[in-house]
Amino acid sequence: MLFWIVAALLTLAASLAVMLPLSGRKPRADVGQDHDIEVYRDQLSELDRDAGRGLIGKTEAEEARAEIGRRILKLAGTRDGEAKTGGSSLARMVGAAAVLAVPIVSWGLYATLGSPLLPGQPLSARLQTDPAENTMAELVARAEGHLSSNPEDGRGWDVLAPIYLRMGRFADSVAAYRNAIRLLGESGDRLAGLGEAIANAAGGIVTAEAQETFRKAAAIDPNNSKSRFYLATALAQEGRMQDAASAWQLMLADLQADSPWRVPVQEAIAEAGRRIAAAERPAAPGPSADEVDAAASMSQADRTAMIEQMVNGLDAKLRQNPLDPEGWMRLVRSYVVLGKTDEAREALGRGLQALGGGSEDGKRLSALATSLGLSSTE
Repeated sequence: MLFWIVAALLTLAASLAVMLPLSGRKPRADVGQDHDIEVYRDQLSELDRDAGRGLIGKTEAEEARAEIGRRILKLAGTRDGEAKTGGSSLARMVGAAAVLAVPIVSWGLYATLGSPLLPGQPLSARLQTDPAENTMAELVARAEGHLSSNPEDGRGWDVLAPIYLRMGRFADSVAAYRNAIRLLGESGDRLAGLGEAIANAAGGIVTAEAQETFRKAAAIDPNNSKSRFYLATALAQEGRMQDAASAWQLMLADLQADSPWRVPVQEAIAEAGRRIAAAERPAAPGPSADEVDAAASMSQADRTAMIEQMVNGLDAKLRQNPLDPEGWMRLVRSYVVLGKTDEAREALGRGLQALGGGSEDGKRLSALATSLGLSSTE
């Protein structure tokens, strides 16, 4: 009832705002205009007297008389126009009728064609309607309401998990996939979806947990495109760009012509080719046969010293040219192999600072560090 009262008041206010200017009359200025005309007539009489006494020339007198006459005619025309405008009562009546007709006709049509008595529908009521009439958010809310009452419905979790993934709700997607796997069992698609959700929740990094999940998916379904793609991505993030490119090439050869994975794989191969080309540098001369024989005959301590010297040389080169992602990966891996964990963490920090922790190269370096047992936050 309150709605109709407010609507009626608003309609009345809008109608009055339009009708009032139509019903009013412009204030007449007849009294002032009559006074001005009388003044001009006095000026004409004064002009005639001056001309008769010879105080003004004949030509000047005619010009002055003409000017005064034009002013009198102008005032008379203005008064006539205002009289015509003010007297157009028919036009005012037509305008008022048109303004009143708009709310009357619109309210009548709504009462006939609309549903003025239909109550508002809260979300819970809308969720009871035909699912085809719901939006995506309402469908998700419907599914969540169902699963809150039926948490052991594996099929419901299986349907909701990829929807969460597409919506960017990665943590919810991980939980939904885990529930689906717990209730329905492992499958290549469910495990691959779980791995994708884990990787996205980690900011796009294929973590060790995600890799293990993708390997399980590939073991169940060797042709699962999603697991193959992300396992190759993990190789690229570890700095094994050539291995990643080879894995993507093999995957591309197995894909159908209409597979939706063809474009992402082709783009990944192209990006890997650019990275490989950028990482290629003029190779230093390899060791001679005599140097190889000499290294083979070295004691363990001498060989370790030689390796450390090479690592130190790489460290020095990266200090001069820090924008070398492949070099940072080799340096971190080398320090870990030598058992120098502190130096590996220090090199990791310098590499992330140089490459940018949020960049693609920085993410790859962080992924490598994680796989080696280092943490990029230490």
